[in-house]
Amino acid sequence: MIRTPLIAIWVVLVTIFFSSSAIIASFITKNGDMSNKIAAIWARFILAESCIKVKVIGLSNIDPSKSYIYMSNHQGNFDIPILQAYLPVQFRWLAKAELFKIPIFGYAMGKAGHISIDRSDRKSAFKSLSNAARIIRNGVSVLIFPEGTRSSDGNIRLFKKGGFILAVDSGVPIVPVVIHGLWPLMLKNRVFVRPGNVLLEIKKPIESAEYTRKTKDDLLKKVRHVICESFYKGIEGLRD
Repeated sequence: MIRTPLIAIWVVLVTIFFSSSAIIASFITKNGDMSNKIAAIWARFILAESCIKVKVIGLSNIDPSKSYIYMSNHQGNFDIPILQAYLPVQFRWLAKAELFKIPIFGYAMGKAGHISIDRSDRKSAFKSLSNAARIIRNGVSVLIFPEGTRSSDGNIRLFKKGGFILAVDSGVPIVPVVIHGLWPLMLKNRVFVRPGNVLLEIKKPIESAEYTRKTKDDLLKKVRHVICESFYKGIEGLRD
């Protein structure tokens, strides 16, 4: 319990430092790649201090030179640093607008090219999705939590449709990503962090070009099946 307040202080300090660094980097390189690399270092610092070890499998399933829409289950607060640190590709977050209002951190996200979605405004949300589709077609990958928010009980929540509209509009493949073992380490609405092991599993891409807005629900079901099947089956590698 004593470690958790120290971790919280550490997170705040390193976030301020690396967010400031990312803002400076955004003026040096306009594509946001350097800022993304700085964010990966930020994430590794946080995970190291929290004693959370991550193992990655399935990297051979993706081509780093191609653009994808990565979709991951959302287990807790540490999903973001885990994906930022251990998904070794350039990508941008499709994130709720509230995150962009956080002082320094939010400004850094905007300068790095991450995409804001205002879920309280349907018109604004669809405009953001259209902008994201254009960015993806230009060769940039994005990462989405299709559940929209963190799990409250460790199970995978229903998927929202916005990410799948984005997929069929952009025509790029979806890569399901499964985070195993994180739920017991930091539960939603709890402040205590437990050291432990996490497995990040990257599944094979699922083509979206053959789907349309009318058939996007079929694509949603397919992606959800892949993520849920892997998540609930569990992975023995997590115990290594």
